[in-house]
Parts: sequence; C-alpha cells; structure tokens
Amino acid sequence: MEKLRRALDFCIRHQTSLGYSTVSLLTAAIEQIFSSVVFKCPCNSGNMLYGSTFLLMPAFILFLLGYMVNTRIWRLLTGGCPQENHSSCSPRGTCTQYCLVLAVVTARALVAPLTWIAVALLSASFYECAASGSSLMEDFMCKDKGQECHKLLVKIPCDEKLSKSITDEHLSLQAQSQLIGWLLIASIMTAALIAKCISHCNSPARYLQLKFFKTYSEKEQKLFEIKAKEHATRLAEINTNYFFEGTDPVPFQTPSNEEWKQISSLYTFNSKEQYYSMLHKY
Repeated sequence: MEKLRRALDFCIRHQTSLGYSTVSLLTAAIEQIFSSVVFKCPCNSGNMLYGSTFLLMPAFILFLLGYMVNTRIWRLLTGGCPQENHSSCSPRGTCTQYCLVLAVVTARALVAPLTWIAVALLSASFYECAASGSSLMEDFMCKDKGQECHKLLVKIPCDEKLSKSITDEHLSLQAQSQLIGWLLIASIMTAALIAKCISHCNSPARYLQLKFFKTYSEKEQKLFEIKAKEHATRLAEINTNYFFEGTDPVPFQTPSNEEWKQISSLYTFNSKEQYYSMLHKY
C-alpha cells in the first residue's frame, strides 16, 4: 500500500508531464498504424499531394482537437459576446491576458501535431512519398541525368532498389526525412527550454510560492466541482419535490448571475495582490 501511495503521489505531482507523455506516445502509436496499414504511396504524379496530406493533415486535425479539449480557452471565450449586444464582442480581461492564455493554449495544443510530424519524419514514409513527387526534388536529384530519372523518381517509394541508383551522389529521401526529423525535435526542445526559462524568469512569484499557487488552483478546482455537484443536486431535489409533491420550497442560497460572472474570469497571478484565484479574490 505504501508503494502504491507513493506511485499515486508521483502521478499527481507530475500529472502535466505524464499527460504530455501519454499524448505523445498515443500520437506516435497512431502514426505507426497509419504508416504501416493505411498509407499506400501511389508512386505517380500524385505523390506530392498524397504524401503531404498524410504528413500535415493529421497534424492540423490534432492541433484543432488540442484547442477543443482545452478548458481554459472555453472559459475565456464563454460569455465574451454579451447577449444584449450582438454587434460587438468584447472578451473579458485585458488584451495582454487574452494573448497570454492563447499562447499557453497554443503551446499545449502543439504537442500532439509536432509529435506526429516528428515521428512521421523519422519513419520517413510520408516524406519519401511527398518528396519523390516534388519538382524541386526532381531538379535536385535528377540534375544532368535526363528525363528517365524524373520518371523513376516517383517510383522510389515502391522500389527501394531505385533509390540506390538515383540517389548515389546525394542523401536518400529516407535519410533526408530522418535528418529533418531530428532537427525538428532538437528545435522544439530548444524552443521549449528557452520559453520555460523566460516564463520562470518573468514570474511574479518565487519558485515555492509558484508551486503553492499551482497546488491551490488544482485543489480549488476539484473542491469547486464537488461542491457545485452537491449544490446542483440539492437545488434539483427542492424543485422536483415542489413540482411533484407540491411542498413549499425551502429557502436556498444560489449565486447570482453577477457573482458567477465575477468568478468565471481567468485569473493571472499578481504579486501586488494576495489572491490565488478569482474565487479567492471574490
């Protein structure tokens, strides 16, 4: 039991990192299934379109899904366009806060699509198909080799022997793909490290207080959801009993619309105010 408790504590403390790792592993697994089962390069003039679609379109879909499942963006947007004035939309909060939240959400939404592209480049199937149909690649690989080379280039994904005869003086298409994949991974890790350093350097709180702020936010959210369910259940019981049994409803305190609006805005930690959330500030 002690080992299980420690394992659970570890998962809770590192749930963000574990979540990103899980998303990355699932994305990599799906990419492998697509490349081995679904993907079949046509080996004709449609190589460029077909290969590019498999390389980029799933990444774009995963990017959109990353936005859709992120609750922070919906919390910011919900109610941003007042019902009494449809002609003007004015999101709550300052423009700086809005852009900051959008940047964080975008960074999180990019985890899955970038993983897809990186893994796809390392496996090389999609890139090899797309590059073999590219006019730029034709000019590069078939320079001074005649028209026959152009015809054979699109056949490379379907015949490995052709790759050796055409790319003897250059990196093969698979090698190019893997090289680009490793460069992409290195660039992503470098950008992530720089962004994290800048974020921590400009943080209004010190390291331990920032950890406390994150812990408080997680606990408050969990307790709020539990209390909200209990409150909603109790209010539903009172209203249904009044409808079916005709009993007079007992007085029951429910937050007003204005109170809901005040606590629904996203809160950005401010060292000048000793608050840790909009609920705390309220």
